[in-house]
Amino acid sequence: MTPQTDPQAGAAVKAADRAHVFHSWSAQDLIDPLAVAGAEGSYFWDYDGNRYLDFTSGLVFTNIGYQHPKVVAAIQEQAATLTTFAPAFAVEARSEAARLIAERTPGDLDKIFFTNGGADANEHAVRMARLHTGRPKVLSAYRSYHGGTQQAVNITGDPRRWASDSGSAGVVHFWAPFLYRSRFYAETEQQECERALEHLETTIAFEGPGTIAAIVLETIPGTAGIMVPPRGYLTGVRDLCDKYGIVFVLDEVMAGFGRTGEWFAADLFEVTPDLMTFAKGVNSGYVPLGGVAISGKIAETFGKQPYPGGLTYSGHPLACAAAVATINVMAEEGVVANAAVVGAQVIEPGLRELAERHPSVGDVRGVGMFWALELVRNRETREPLVPYNAAGEANAPMAAFAAAAKANGLWPFVNMNRTHVVPPCTVTEAEAKEGLAALDAALAVADEYTA
Repeated sequence: MTPQTDPQAGAAVKAADRAHVFHSWSAQDLIDPLAVAGAEGSYFWDYDGNRYLDFTSGLVFTNIGYQHPKVVAAIQEQAATLTTFAPAFAVEARSEAARLIAERTPGDLDKIFFTNGGADANEHAVRMARLHTGRPKVLSAYRSYHGGTQQAVNITGDPRRWASDSGSAGVVHFWAPFLYRSRFYAETEQQECERALEHLETTIAFEGPGTIAAIVLETIPGTAGIMVPPRGYLTGVRDLCDKYGIVFVLDEVMAGFGRTGEWFAADLFEVTPDLMTFAKGVNSGYVPLGGVAISGKIAETFGKQPYPGGLTYSGHPLACAAAVATINVMAEEGVVANAAVVGAQVIEPGLRELAERHPSVGDVRGVGMFWALELVRNRETREPLVPYNAAGEANAPMAAFAAAAKANGLWPFVNMNRTHVVPPCTVTEAEAKEGLAALDAALAVADEYTA
């Protein structure tokens, strides 16, 4: 689709936004939202005709890109047939979406509880774990993000938690493995894995195993930095959960549905949790949808007694129809395999080549269509390009990097001292190379701040 220019319409959209829309995670008077006129595939454009390659996948959810015609048609068809219906009934779109998801989840995660997104999926997973075990505490990692609702944001391990941390949510944080900025003085991935597991078991011991309902982890942490865990870590956590009767919850809200080159990131590590949360890529974000995939033993807990939780729009027909179409499109068009192949053959070598030439790149990590560049002032000391949780003038280097990316036609995902490379899983080799070229130009700006 060719972008059409209409600055007057764009100005009207912008004016109404600034007058009435309250934006999330923002100081309202300090933001300048771009007025978007349209999107298709891996691109979107504004009313001035500027087109951007979207290396954010929206907020890491447009796994099949924007406006896929088969998913759009499925939503239209469902709207004409049954626009909405209460969650207590059996509805074809809901049943089929649950079946298709259960076919792809690992192990016996065969029961699907639908939510409206990832945060409430994590809320309900924690509630299920507490009710199943009769225990109050939840352990989760620093350098994590699990959502913005009250329980989910308390499980979160990054600064977005601070303003809403009640201190009484029953959450204890621990350090997960991340060799580049190791908290365990490790020198190898194996050391990092072993010491992280020892640290976790010590935390369990000191908190009291009989008080801990769940350990919640992102299979691969997303906005916290895409830190792929070392081989053996997640199976080690699985073993600790089995040892102490703790429910193991994997958050696949970002990593799921093809993002890593597998249907779920858990498949990369051959691990099966007791509960697995999902959202985003399940229907490419076309209609809000999330959920919890539930193991047999936890589902059995609520076989004869009611589960005390639900949502008015649980399994909304439009959202589920979009999920059915999305999953079928991903299977028919080889989207998961494309993420793996383009990630391994284009994205990874391209990012590593950029790292060799740009002193601002301290680390490259990721898999599939799920990558991050760690930006630094000094490679030797690993001093971050900007301080932790920087804002205002302290964040100027990252702001300059982001502005340079946009000027080169790339919309970047920038968080703290990282840029994430998370294009749609349908991205072509040509589009990936276009994005890498734009990153190359933007990193030259970041290099100006290095020592």
